[in-house]
Amino acid sequence: MNDTSLTPTTGVLLAGGAGTRLGLGPKALLPFRGRTLVELLAKALLDGGCHDVVVVLGAEAEEVRRTTDLDGYLVVDNPEWASGMASSFRTGIAAVARGHNVLVALVDQPSLTSGVVARLLAAHRPGRVTAAGYAEDALSGSAPAKLRRGHPLIIDAALSAEAAESAVGDAGARRFLQSHPGLVDVVDCSDLADGTDVDTKAQLHLLTD
Repeated sequence: MNDTSLTPTTGVLLAGGAGTRLGLGPKALLPFRGRTLVELLAKALLDGGCHDVVVVLGAEAEEVRRTTDLDGYLVVDNPEWASGMASSFRTGIAAVARGHNVLVALVDQPSLTSGVVARLLAAHRPGRVTAAGYAEDALSGSAPAKLRRGHPLIIDAALSAEAAESAVGDAGARRFLQSHPGLVDVVDCSDLADGTDVDTKAQLHLLTD
């Protein structure tokens, strides 16, 4: 057991994108397993052990609020969502209670489950960043598969302000992680999820299982 149990972790679900390349409206409203992605993934963060959940909306925020059930979560709007993910990342972190770790997740990753969240929470060490890793080559044979760092990721409370300040454009924590590679622990979650984003129409099959 580690010290994570002493520090609450707030889940921040970035759900502000317009889904322009998909042409189906905001990604938050994409249907999946009888509900919308934003509803299912917010629930996964809470069920996985997050103390509370912040949902950051952007594109068509009023429509998302009207057509989904997000009761029980703190829903905040990012009026600058069109400028890129960084603004939603900063908006989400700003809404997190002081002293809480931050678990950042993306609304366009349908394979994210409460099991992934729970594994990251259990693995997190104080003062560090804990990121989900996914095998890049499923046909690696007997050699260990190389892990691709992805989301969700936990940013320790002591690091979240710096991470937010470093965010620019369409990248959330990327610049911060690149500047501090020694702080990042990658946890293999390949058996639980694939970490794939639904970005293009060719990936819509990910929403049909």
